[in-house]
Amino acid sequence: MSRDFVCVRLDSYESKEHQEYVRTFLDGRFENSAFVLLAPDGKEWLSKGSRGPEMVLGRSRAVERMDTVAALFPPTADVKQAIMQDFHSVRQALNVASADQRVFVIINGPKNQIDPLRESLRAVASNERIVGRFHFDFEENDDWKTTVEGTKAEPGIVVIRPGEFGMDGVVMHQLPLDADNLRVIDTLLAANADFAKSTEKKVYSYHVAKGKDRGIYFEGAVPYGEDRDGDGRVDHGGSPRGGGR
Repeated sequence: MSRDFVCVRLDSYESKEHQEYVRTFLDGRFENSAFVLLAPDGKEWLSKGSRGPEMVLGRSRAVERMDTVAALFPPTADVKQAIMQDFHSVRQALNVASADQRVFVIINGPKNQIDPLRESLRAVASNERIVGRFHFDFEENDDWKTTVEGTKAEPGIVVIRPGEFGMDGVVMHQLPLDADNLRVIDTLLAANADFAKSTEKKVYSYHVAKGKDRGIYFEGAVPYGEDRDGDGRVDHGGSPRGGGR
C-alpha cells in the first residue's frame, strides 16, 4: 500500500520568520534547504535534521525508511481536507511559479467572498490531476494587476502564465468566484496543457546568465545567502558545514 508524505516548502527569502524556522532544523544555521521527518503534529522530530534527505536517511534506503516511518502513522483524514496554499504576496507567488514553471492561480476578491473558497476549492487543489501542478494564492487587493496583463476589474479565479523571470504574467483564463469545481478543474487542465506545449524548460545556468545580462533582480524581504556557521549573519566566503540535530 502506498503512503503519502507532506513536504513543506518554505520560501525563506521572503520571511525572516521562515528563516528562523529553518534554523531550528540545522542547529541554528541557515541554509537554503533543510530536511527532517516530523510527526503529524508538526512538532515531534522523527529523524535528525540536515540539508537534504540523503544526509538524513542515506542514499540507498531513503524511500524504504520513509515508508517504515509512515506506517506508524496511518491516515486519519481525507487529503481533500488539506489546507490550501497561500503565499505572503502575489509578488512572491508569481516569482515562485515562474521558477517552478507552473501555472499560477489567484483567487481574488473581497475577504467575505474568497474566504469560503479556501474550503470549497480544497477538492480542486487535492484532485489527483491538479495536485503538485499549480501554485495557488488568495488575494484581497488589486495591486498585483499592474504587473499582470489581461486582468479584469471584477473578482474572480484568475489563471496566469508567469513571465520568464517571475516579474510579470499574462492572464490565460478568468472564472467567476462562483464557478463550480468541475469547471475550475477543466479550465486548469486546459491551461496546463497549453502551458506545457508552449513553454520551453529552463536550463538553470542559461536562465541565470540571461537574467543577469538583462539586469533582472528580484529583491527578497531578507538578504540572500546562507549562514552556515550560525552566527546570524550571511556568510561571505567559505564556511564549514555541520550536521543537524
